[in-house]
Amino acid sequence: MHLSVSAVETIGNTPLVELSRLTRGVSGRLLVKLEYLNPGGSKKDRVARQIIEDAEADGSLQPGQPVVELTSGNTGTGLAIVCAVKGYPFIAVMSKGNSPERMKMMLAMGAEVALVDQMPGSTHGQVSGADLELVNVEASRIVKERGAFRADQFNHRGNFRAHYLHTAREILAQADGKIDAFCDFVGSGGTFAGCAAAFKEHDPRIQCYVVEPVGSAVLAGNAVSQPSHRIQGGGYSMPDLPLINMKQIDGYLSVSDEQAIDTARSLAKLEGIFAGFSSGANVAAARELLDGGTVVTIINDSGMKYLSTELWG
Repeated sequence: MHLSVSAVETIGNTPLVELSRLTRGVSGRLLVKLEYLNPGGSKKDRVARQIIEDAEADGSLQPGQPVVELTSGNTGTGLAIVCAVKGYPFIAVMSKGNSPERMKMMLAMGAEVALVDQMPGSTHGQVSGADLELVNVEASRIVKERGAFRADQFNHRGNFRAHYLHTAREILAQADGKIDAFCDFVGSGGTFAGCAAAFKEHDPRIQCYVVEPVGSAVLAGNAVSQPSHRIQGGGYSMPDLPLINMKQIDGYLSVSDEQAIDTARSLAKLEGIFAGFSSGANVAAARELLDGGTVVTIINDSGMKYLSTELWG
């Protein structure tokens, strides 16, 4: 038996599970990658590890240098784990609109957390692109002030590489290479971009779909009518996501708050999978794609991160 020398080495190699109860009566197979089983409770652990290890390799991160990143909580938790093990001070910059469970996790792992006020009129628990821009401004200020390394998940290729090199290849191996479609709720775009690139290389016929919130589907070319949706961790109404190759998008799916919440609750009750808002959005969208083939999506994070929200309230 291989003994891991740290929690960092346990990141990845998560199970792929078929949802046979939630799809009863529907033709096709829906497979989900259980990323909430990573040590920080989300797929972002992969991103944190890849960005830090890539930065170490190219010299952009020096021993003991502080690391800073804006986060809705998941990337920050992953970075808190990786930085704790590797000896880097970590400062997470986060909107006050995100659920407090994530802040508490990062603090417990030794991170410093800088909370940023939302835009006037914003609703707690509904983080918009404008709210995120305020977080970005504060993160940039702290980077300059501390002489820190910016993890920069929206632009750093490590985000793409984490999923291109690992997540997608694990899925292909676990599914014996036989998948017809993939969809993912887009935040930074790294998971969709990395997986779509690897899937298209394996078989160009695999259809890859972007999932966005109803009222904030800017990648699909729609005007923003609901910037403050409730699906935390993405749907920020950002039309420019550098990691995504638009040529690899085969279609767009929109999911309402109610669909995401209802599906997340059904995942828990019918499949024993306790996940968050965006995972509910992914499964709701994937179900729409079922038509006799095999559809894959991601369970992005744990429902434990949302106990204070209406998802489980």
